[in-house]
Amino acid sequence: MKAALYTTTALVAFAANSLLCRMALADGAIDAWNFTAIRLLSGAACLGLIMMAQAHYLRQNTLKRTSLKRTALKHTGNFDPAVLTDKGDWLSAISLVIYALCFSVAYQVLDTGTGALILFAVVQLTMIGWGVYNKEPLNRIQWLALLIALIGFVYLMLPSAATPSLSGALMMAISGAAWGIYSIRGKTCVSPLRTTGFNFLRSLVAVPILALIGMSYLSTISMTGVILAVASGAIASGIGYSIWYVAMPLLKTTQSAVVQLCVPVLAAIMGVVFLSEQLTLEFIIASSVILSAVLVFVLNKRQIKTKA
Repeated sequence: MKAALYTTTALVAFAANSLLCRMALADGAIDAWNFTAIRLLSGAACLGLIMMAQAHYLRQNTLKRTSLKRTALKHTGNFDPAVLTDKGDWLSAISLVIYALCFSVAYQVLDTGTGALILFAVVQLTMIGWGVYNKEPLNRIQWLALLIALIGFVYLMLPSAATPSLSGALMMAISGAAWGIYSIRGKTCVSPLRTTGFNFLRSLVAVPILALIGMSYLSTISMTGVILAVASGAIASGIGYSIWYVAMPLLKTTQSAVVQLCVPVLAAIMGVVFLSEQLTLEFIIASSVILSAVLVFVLNKRQIKTKA
């Protein structure tokens, strides 16, 4: 029951990130540069507070946990004082900034669901591509699934009245690749939550640059835009990531990968409900093809590991 509650809440938060960004930028309530700066600031502040609470908790319980081993901790979801040494790295922080900025720029022209679909698919394809580069074996079914996913992308971008902006799709693809790189680098960290928090803090070095570029847009910023940016950073990102890291130990690896397939669908539904966006036939077909192909790839990968 806990796993379902935490997972559902986290997925809604991920989808809400797309909705909040689209709501802020679609009507010009704020520009992409200032939205990104405020999102990074509020996300860092939120995660910083959570990390301070975590550090206090660890210090209060250090003596009680000295006999616990890391392997046991991974299964129980408890914390090891060793996580206090996790402080992220600059390459991950740069990837985070690129992801956040391109995400905002893309949502100036993309619908909520389309943006989430491109983002999610490119994240998965980036991680799959990294595995191929590192000579992870793929069978025929996985290669076929990968090909079908790419065909789904091509279909989505075919010229039609519903074709998403090419520049927007490209920016979202760059955002997805950056988040994919960030995810790959985060696989080896001891505490994903703490690593993400410190990477958010490191990303703040880019805020003055973003603010400087965004100065020419200050007169167009509304309080609504600021509130949406803060909600995206503190709630959908900061608290959303925190809840996801609580849910992850309760899920199998395959489950955590598969449930994320729901994010583009949830985002599209939110776009329809809150922004009156239209679900086109092209989007429905493309999302069905892409998400189904990724699902087949993930499940088949799990089967290979089980047989091995």
